[in-house]
Amino acid sequence: MPTISIPTALRQQVGGDATVNVQGNNIGEALDSLTAQFPELKKHLFDASGKLRNFVNIYVNDEDIRYQQLEETPIKDSDEISIIPSIAGGAASSEAEAAEAYARTTDLPDLNKEEVARYSRHLIMPEVGMEGQRKLKAASILLVGAGGLGSPLGLYLAAAGVGRLGIVDFDVVDHSNLQRQVLHGTKDVGRPKLRSAIDRLSDINPHIQIDGYEFALRSENALAVINEYDIIIDGTDNFQTRYLVNDASVLLGKPNVYGSIFRFDGQASVFYPKGGGPCYRCLYPEPPPPGLVPSCAEGGVLGILPGIIGVIQATEAIKLIIGQGESLIGRLLLFDALKMKFKELKLRRNPGCPLCGENPTIKELIDYDQFCGIAPHAEQPPAADEWEITPAQLKERLDRGERVTIIDVREPHEWQIVNLENYGSRLIPLGQFPNRINELNSEDEIVLHCKMGGRSAKAYEVLKKTGFKKIKNLKGGILAWADQVDRSLPKY
Repeated sequence: MPTISIPTALRQQVGGDATVNVQGNNIGEALDSLTAQFPELKKHLFDASGKLRNFVNIYVNDEDIRYQQLEETPIKDSDEISIIPSIAGGAASSEAEAAEAYARTTDLPDLNKEEVARYSRHLIMPEVGMEGQRKLKAASILLVGAGGLGSPLGLYLAAAGVGRLGIVDFDVVDHSNLQRQVLHGTKDVGRPKLRSAIDRLSDINPHIQIDGYEFALRSENALAVINEYDIIIDGTDNFQTRYLVNDASVLLGKPNVYGSIFRFDGQASVFYPKGGGPCYRCLYPEPPPPGLVPSCAEGGVLGILPGIIGVIQATEAIKLIIGQGESLIGRLLLFDALKMKFKELKLRRNPGCPLCGENPTIKELIDYDQFCGIAPHAEQPPAADEWEITPAQLKERLDRGERVTIIDVREPHEWQIVNLENYGSRLIPLGQFPNRINELNSEDEIVLHCKMGGRSAKAYEVLKKTGFKKIKNLKGGILAWADQVDRSLPKY
C-alpha cells in the first residue's frame, strides 16, 4: 500500500500523522484516497474546480509529477510520495558558469595583518586560501530580514569576512523574538532590529561594511537596493516579499539563496535562472490564499530550526563566492528536525514560467500585495465591522452580565499558555471544529477567538455556513485582549 508523507503544515488536517497509507495505482487515485480519509485536507490541495493548487507540489521519490504524467503518474507500493507546499543546481556546466560569475581573480582587495590572523582557519584550507578569502572580502550580500533566518546568516557571514553586508528590516525586537533571533538580546527589546543587528555584527567583525535599510522592501525600491549586491538571501516570513525578492533577483540576474521554516520543517535552495536553474515561481507559480498557510507566529517554530536553515543558506552563499562545491541550484533541500533527516528533491526550470521561462510575461515588478491577495490597510480602520467584536466591546458586554459563549479555536498547548477560562471560554480546536458544532447552540451569542484572529475567522465561516446567526470573531484574538483589556496575561 503506497504511503504519502504529510508536511508539518498539513498534519493538523490528518490528525497529526506524518505519513498516511493510501490506495491507488497512480497519484490521482492516491490523492483521492487521501482526501476521502481526511476531507478537510481537500481544500488545501485542490481549488474549487478540483485542480491541484499551484502552491502545492507532489513528488514521487525525488521527481516532480509536473514533469512526469501529472495525476496519471503511476505509483508502486515502494514509492515515496511527498506533498511539498509553499511554507511563508542545474547541470554541471551551469553550476560551473554560476561559480565562474563570482570566481574573480583580479582586482581583489588585499588582507591586512589583522585580517590574516582573523581568517587564518580559512586561509589554511586549500579550497579557500588567500584567494578565496579575498573574494569574500570583495563580495557583497543583501540579507532581507534580520529575524530568525537573518540572525545566523548575519553572524556567520560577518564572521566569515564577507566584505559588505546589506540588511533590510524595519521591525523592532520583541520578547517573542528572543527564542530564535540570536542577533538580538534582552537589552535590545524595543529597539529597531536593524540597529541591534548592526551593533552586534560590527562587534563580531569591524573589518566589514554594513549597510542598513530600515524600510519595507517594495516594488518601488527593491530593484535599486538589490542591484547593489552580488547575492541576495531571502530571510522573509511572508509571501509578498518572497515573490518580490525572487522577481527582482531574476530581473537583475542575481542568485537568490532561499530558506523557509515552519515548526520542525525547513527548506533551502538557490534560485538562479542566469546560472541555469529555476526560480521560486518555477516551484510555486502562485501563492496560497491569505490565511490558508499558517505563519510561524500562528504555528510556531523550533528556535533552533532557523539556525540550521540559516547556516545552510550562508554556506551556499560562501560557496558561490569562492567558486567551490556543488550548489543547491536545481535542488530543494528539505529538513525534518524531529526525524533529524535531510531529503533532496530535484527542481527543474519551467519553460512556461512567466518570469524565467522561454516567453516571459513578467518584465517588471508588480503589486505583490494584490498578487498574494492581501487587501490594503485602510488609513483609519473601523474598530470592528458587523462580523467582528473588539476586546473592549466584549469586555463591556461581559461586565454588563450578558451571556456570551466564548469559544477558543486554538490548540491545547496554546490554551495552556494563556486562556480566557475565567470568562467561561471553552476550547474547541479548529481541526475538530466541523465535527463538534453540535456542542454549540445556535440561539446563543457566540464569540470565537484564536491567537490573532485568523483561525477564528475560519471557524466563523464554518458556523455561518451551518446557519448560525449570533456569532462574532474577536478582532486581534487573545493577543489583542492581552494588549487592550488585561495586560497581566502572557503573550506568545
